[in-house]
Amino acid sequence: MKRIAVLGSTGSIGRSTLEVIRQFPERFSVTALAAHSNTGLLAAQVKEFKPALVCISDPDSCGRARTALARHAQVLCGLEGLAQLVSDGRIDMVVMAISGASALLPLLWAIENRKHVAMANKEALVMAGPLVRKKLLQRNVRLIPIDSEQSAIWQCLEGQDRSSLKKIYLTASGGPFRRMSPARMKKITVKEALAHPRWKMGEKITVDSATLMNKGLEIIETMCLFGVQPEAVEVLIHPESVIHSMVEFCDGSILAQLSEADMRIPIQYALSYPKRLASGRASFDFPAAARLTFEKPDHKRFPCLGLALRAAKQAGTMPAVLNAANEAAVDAFLSKRIPFQSIAAIIEQVMDKHGVMQEPTLEAIAEADARARTEASRLIQEKKWKQTRSS
Repeated sequence: MKRIAVLGSTGSIGRSTLEVIRQFPERFSVTALAAHSNTGLLAAQVKEFKPALVCISDPDSCGRARTALARHAQVLCGLEGLAQLVSDGRIDMVVMAISGASALLPLLWAIENRKHVAMANKEALVMAGPLVRKKLLQRNVRLIPIDSEQSAIWQCLEGQDRSSLKKIYLTASGGPFRRMSPARMKKITVKEALAHPRWKMGEKITVDSATLMNKGLEIIETMCLFGVQPEAVEVLIHPESVIHSMVEFCDGSILAQLSEADMRIPIQYALSYPKRLASGRASFDFPAAARLTFEKPDHKRFPCLGLALRAAKQAGTMPAVLNAANEAAVDAFLSKRIPFQSIAAIIEQVMDKHGVMQEPTLEAIAEADARARTEASRLIQEKKWKQTRSS
């Protein structure tokens, strides 16, 4: 029986993780659940899965819900509560489904406490990839990716000689706007940006998919997970979302991982590794797929991808700045304070003002993150954004 802690249990990945655990009660049990502020759903999850520990990271929400939840589990609050949760000896694996930069500290705490991690968050690896890699080696901890693209790469590389790796191909659906005219893109609404053609995801990651920033962040994530340079990673638009990533080797062979667009598949393998469990899902219908198409991404239409490549090459603190500015800009778009196309413009201006520090400490990364958010907020408030040079 593998004892699981799900951090971010009320989000999209967290809910899918609990679906998988529900399907295999003889193999997995829920030892701990953590959420930010959705105490209503968290209470229902606690009632069903009966974890020993519960953490609510938002102190205000925790104060209101503590009494009700305390009847069922030990209730922890805030960042201190998350630190205590991931140190608990009853936990075998932590599912990191917290969104955004807020996952970085819990991830490092989990690794420090020698918990294997099933990783659904890319922002923490973007911000501090080298520090995370170093900590994983020091504590002899396994990090298994959950994102469909990174899981695909991981599966394709399993058992392979890494020195024979030539190129990694990250596939992207292209989002809802890959055929939209430039004039029409100036009028994109929040509702349109959240209408992803293939995947059901949280709001922030869905907007990132629409701007292709999601794929840019995945380039940096890939560099961290698999120890490659940005030149070894290529993004391909693949509207059918059947091939989740591909790996090319020096002899010309290419391995690809294919499946339906269902996040429960990579989640299940991350939890059950190294075994594969029968899920009862129908086999993939190849004739129904008809054809698989690929195209190069349009950097003028999606300047966020170019900004992420720039951050990947500059390295140091720049990926943290990219991520922080993007989070601030996406939040402003979702709250209808800026138009869609200003997301990239704000990110670029913040990056232009940043002096890169190489081989930063965790403190330096946190400082760069905070400065980037402050600058992005100022630009948003003063409406001082402009068109990106790459547009």
